[in-house]
Amino acid sequence: MDATARIPESSTADSSIPRPSVPHRPRLSPQRLAALAGRLERDVAASSIPGALAVVGNREGVVFERAVGFRNAAARDPLRLDAIWRIYSMTKPLVTAAAMVLVEEGRLRLDQPVADFIPAFGRLSVAGGDGPDAPAASLPTVQDLMRHTAGLAYGYLGDGPAHRACVADGFLGEDLSNADFVDRLAALPLEYQPGTIWHYSHAIDVLGRLLEIVAGGSLQQVLDRTLLEPLGMRETVFQLAQTERGRVAEPLPDAVAGTGRPFHDPCRPRRGQSGGGGLVSTAGDYARFLRMLLGKGRLDGRRILSPAMVALMTADHLGSGIGHASYYPPGPGYGFGLGFAVRLAAGEAPFPGSPGDVFWSGVGGTYFWADPACDLFALLMLQTPSPAQRQHYRTLMRNMVYAALDG
Repeated sequence: MDATARIPESSTADSSIPRPSVPHRPRLSPQRLAALAGRLERDVAASSIPGALAVVGNREGVVFERAVGFRNAAARDPLRLDAIWRIYSMTKPLVTAAAMVLVEEGRLRLDQPVADFIPAFGRLSVAGGDGPDAPAASLPTVQDLMRHTAGLAYGYLGDGPAHRACVADGFLGEDLSNADFVDRLAALPLEYQPGTIWHYSHAIDVLGRLLEIVAGGSLQQVLDRTLLEPLGMRETVFQLAQTERGRVAEPLPDAVAGTGRPFHDPCRPRRGQSGGGGLVSTAGDYARFLRMLLGKGRLDGRRILSPAMVALMTADHLGSGIGHASYYPPGPGYGFGLGFAVRLAAGEAPFPGSPGDVFWSGVGGTYFWADPACDLFALLMLQTPSPAQRQHYRTLMRNMVYAALDG
């Protein structure tokens, strides 16, 4: 078991560049952070999880990271800090941030109809259930895609008529290019009228295709230019080289058996590059993205986004006028910004945090949050197919990290 811990890295920022102000930076107790690692080690010993990687830091760098257990429990291969993880829906904030770079470049507006780029989105209908489909009363915008209010369904979730239409079409099981995937999706009815309901959906898959159209090239190429290369996220990709297979973290084999949801092979060539969930990454890479958010768009002296754009992303975009579908993973006390959940209240949520903190997760077990009020981010990298287990460790991580804050 790798018990590596690190001290904060020094900033390479030019002293002439104004530093973002931080109201308060509490001290983190090394002993209490070690207790988090100890808890994860006990769960590995009990064969509850194969292994896990916990990372805690601030805008200046990583202050604690610990890998416990196994990268591959069947092979008894120890987990290392440089393990590669299927991050699934943690792809969504990265694609949204890349879109915000294009907004800053004047190539995209949040109030633009998606149909400006993908004409099929100008001919949408809303599923009528037992009755006929109805024409969409308005056209979904780029903002609607980013905040999941475009009315789209998710083929993997729910039981509404639009979801059933996705399943019946069969395109989710095909290896389609982003262009073909979005064309097939646009031909199906919406679940809700655009701009009315937060409903988790294929919206960021559509946003990924839109980025390809606006910027040219594949989604990987667009992400590389706008976000990943400027941030130094060199190991965040849609397709992994075969030579890197031995670094991929795996779930417990028995946990996956019989679930019907096997973890995808990140080395297998695929035509599609899912903006909603196709990337793999490392904890080190993703930590750089979170440090940029805490730095109000800057990392190591380099500006990726303006403070105004980061503020826009991390503000609530639902307000009181947009309802929530029955499945609302942000949970109580949270609204939704552009790409992730945004905390609105000190209470309501059943775990600690600060108003303004943002979080999101992946169906494979990965999770992050960033708390600007405390200048704190945390990452939990885990691979498990169990929804109950994923929620358990996300809440446990929150409780134990905030318990490590002194003052």
